[in-house]
Amino acid sequence: MDPKTKYLLSLRAIRDRANVVGEIAKAGNLTHFEIHEDKLDDAVDFVASVIKRDFGPDKFHAIPPHGRWQHFEVGGIPRIANLLDQWAREGCDITEVTRRLIDLFFVSVLLDAGAGDHWRYTEPGTGHTYERSEGIAVASLHMFNGFAFTDSHAEGIPIVNGRGLERLETAVLAQGFQVSDENPMLGVDSRAALLRSLGQSLLAHPDVFGAEGRPGNLVDYLVTKTKESESANLDVLVLWDVLQTLLIPAWPKNRTTVAGTPIGDAWPLKILQRGHGANTKSPDAEADAEADATAEGIQPFHKLTQWLTYSLMVPFQRVLGLQWSNADSLTALPEYRNGGLFVDLGVLSLKKETLARGLAASGGDLPLFDASDDAIVEWRAMTLVLIDKLYSKIQSRIGDGVHLTMAQLLEAGTWKSGREIAAQRRPQTKSSPILIKSDGTVF
Repeated sequence: MDPKTKYLLSLRAIRDRANVVGEIAKAGNLTHFEIHEDKLDDAVDFVASVIKRDFGPDKFHAIPPHGRWQHFEVGGIPRIANLLDQWAREGCDITEVTRRLIDLFFVSVLLDAGAGDHWRYTEPGTGHTYERSEGIAVASLHMFNGFAFTDSHAEGIPIVNGRGLERLETAVLAQGFQVSDENPMLGVDSRAALLRSLGQSLLAHPDVFGAEGRPGNLVDYLVTKTKESESANLDVLVLWDVLQTLLIPAWPKNRTTVAGTPIGDAWPLKILQRGHGANTKSPDAEADAEADATAEGIQPFHKLTQWLTYSLMVPFQRVLGLQWSNADSLTALPEYRNGGLFVDLGVLSLKKETLARGLAASGGDLPLFDASDDAIVEWRAMTLVLIDKLYSKIQSRIGDGVHLTMAQLLEAGTWKSGREIAAQRRPQTKSSPILIKSDGTVF
């Protein structure tokens, strides 16, 4: 692989490139946004107030790391704990328990992109109705328990395997999500296609996932690698390389490429192109659909892969008692809740021309852009910049002797705060202040 391409697939590149964007912003040279640094302290105070409300004054240590696990507990129902109890009664050892959680979290995270403002899921048995990420989590759990993601029903054990994903029909996924004309969900076709591609990729890597292409076999692979390295901890960077190798071939084929190699959730950005004199074009423009992008003009995010990484780390910690090194290599997640926080609180505002273009596209009160639009890429890059700044300031608001990891900040702070301010400002839809036309595989 070309060294520049390999770099763009790395965690390091995400923050490196965002820092360049931050310097450009400091000079007042963003293309689509104005930055109002004087409002950043207000955002820090708001996030700190949410964290202290929920975990203060003496429960900050109980903040869980950001991950999929919490979404399954929506409504105060301990669904994962119930599963663990059931599996323990069946004589399942902790290694197999971890494998099953990795199976579940793998598909649930990759299904976890924006469902839209109108989709809801009514849980069988409880009758409770959920939406957005939590609704997708609960729906995916019921599909997992119903053997939707495997071709094997051996001994009644729910797992995920490559053959089951490879054969997954869109209609089965739509049924599992209770999709109908009255309950529409964005990107069902794209989600099903992503899981089918994932199945093929799992089967193509038997050295990690076994002949059956089971995500849970990642447990054995990582534990073995750790023993071979004679390290006490698992390594996030090893997990990251495995996930990128697995997922890059599975993403939609219209994503950005460099030297003929697809690079996933990484996009051309004009302000980076100007800085490097690159001639990079949007990968979804018809005339340039197959054109290679120049590496220097690309801002990588790899949001779903990072969300998956955060989520997969947790079962290793909670069930196997293993810890991770290089966890600080992960960044904030550049998605609409974290990014919307800074727009709603006035730290970022769209420039007039870009705002007018977005409003014309939506025909409503909120601007709308494609996920690959330069305005969205710039917004996502600035989200990374601003959360890093917020993270450096939040400790002084929380109190002496308290240290939050980035994963804890995302869980109890920015993501939750972004959702809450959206509900306050737009109670009917709770939507982001900037709307994104997504295919269900980015956000």
